Amino acid sequence: MSAVMTRGLLFVHSAPSALCPHVEWAISSVVDKRTDLDWTAQPAAPGMFRAELSWIGKPGTGAQLASALRGWAHLRYEVTEEPSPSVDGGRWSHTPELGIFHAMTDVHGNIVISEDRIRYAYESAGGDAAAVYHELSLALGEAWDEELEPFRHAAEGAPVRWLHQVG
Repeated sequence: MSAVMTRGLLFVHSAPSALCPHVEWAISSVVDKRTDLDWTAQPAAPGMFRAELSWIGKPGTGAQLASALRGWAHLRYEVTEEPSPSVDGGRWSHTPELGIFHAMTDVHGNIVISEDRIRYAYESAGGDAAAVYHELSLALGEAWDEELEPFRHAAEGAPVRWLHQVG
């Protein structure tokens, strides 16, 4: 019987050159395989570098990658993991200013907000529509999207390398 596998993407949107080898080591520790990324200059942040990686691995690999990269102050990245049988998909976004954001995703990559989170938005707002809007904006990760969007556009047309996890 083969293990359930999923796939995802890792976008390192910006990293200083001194951090690039450490990012590769962190990825390698998660996927149990040496990882050499193709680093290119990040036009949205002069002096920074970017890389992309498509991966295949066991469910939960996305969370492990996001955790392995978390905490480096000058790193901007996103990790996505497609849903697999009995496991929701996910998206993790990180910026130096905002820290890490996580959301569940559906089969189309849309963020899924749980009924408890929506209920919290209504209850904590006390009838203030602007406060409800703010809470739902947080649940959707809009601040992370706004900050990362210039880095995403700077990457259009960049090559993506596939990494297959063994085991």
